[in-house]
Amino acid sequence: MSEPFYTIAVTGLNAVDNPGPGVPVVRSLREAQSFGCRIVGLCYEMLEPGAYMKDLVDVCYQVPYPSAGTDVLLVRLKEIQEKERVDVIIPNFDAELFSYIKLKPDLLRMGIHLFLPSYEQFEARQKYNLADLGASCGLKVPRSFNCTSPEEFFKEKWDFPVVLKGKFYEAYVVRDKEQFSSIFSRLVSSWGLPAIVQEYVEGTEFNLIGCCDGEGRLLAAVPMRKQYITDKGKAWAGVTIKDATIVGLAEKFVAAGRWRGAFEMEIIKARNGDMYILEINPRIPAWVYLSTAAGVNIPEMMVHCSLGQSVEPCLDYKVGKMFIRYSWDMVVDQTEFAEFSVAGEKHNRE
Repeated sequence: MSEPFYTIAVTGLNAVDNPGPGVPVVRSLREAQSFGCRIVGLCYEMLEPGAYMKDLVDVCYQVPYPSAGTDVLLVRLKEIQEKERVDVIIPNFDAELFSYIKLKPDLLRMGIHLFLPSYEQFEARQKYNLADLGASCGLKVPRSFNCTSPEEFFKEKWDFPVVLKGKFYEAYVVRDKEQFSSIFSRLVSSWGLPAIVQEYVEGTEFNLIGCCDGEGRLLAAVPMRKQYITDKGKAWAGVTIKDATIVGLAEKFVAAGRWRGAFEMEIIKARNGDMYILEINPRIPAWVYLSTAAGVNIPEMMVHCSLGQSVEPCLDYKVGKMFIRYSWDMVVDQTEFAEFSVAGEKHNRE
């Protein structure tokens, strides 16, 4: 009996200093053991590197930015669906998830399946709501403040250093008022209000990638220790570890909120041994290929869950697997970029 074959659309094919998860998601899908696939890239920018990786992505289409609204996105996805007959979409950016959650019924009628949290779940783990979520789940969260201006924060008389975070992305350790004002302006310009001020906790940083079936059952949980961290707080190297306490935090979150889909927990272990949740991201993280290499292919799980197929938990993984992120120059012909810019689509494989 031949294995099933699916057409899967993936977003997040950028690979800047804060890379999107799209390329590692596609790498994981290409290594899926339970199905074959054709990959459709959905790109916001013409220079997203994943669009030019011909061994990974079959065809790419430009899609409108989330700020354009759901109606515009739906029209574009209908156009793409007429050509590609997409079975599953895996969106990989926080900022686009609301659109896909809202459009889920429309997309299902078109034959496109998704495996995403509800709007209420998505909102509950927002950075500006994280303290309340932590209290409801029994998780420790550093003290935080939703900030709409530097002056508003300065009136609160917090001690420096603090961590200043964008609404969707980026986090910086800030050590004085001048630095705070500068970084605040940059974050708000990129991601909007509010910016989030979080108590600085010194310790060792960990991340966990997980997947839940929406019924309170944890399907996968792979923790890693950050080995190298960029100035934006992103892991540039990490190693899988065995830590029941960290997995226990994920179990608490999943059991309390009955999360549906993939998620990432950012955790810090303070010097006194306390574990604090810094963020809960509502999608697959950019380091997902480490999980796949450790024996847990979460993008493969996501496809089966999207299609309503039964998935057994996979909680065993290889400890000591390490990733080290790197940059490399991919050389392509300028005509490829020109054709993509004019047509809004790019075919790598027929």
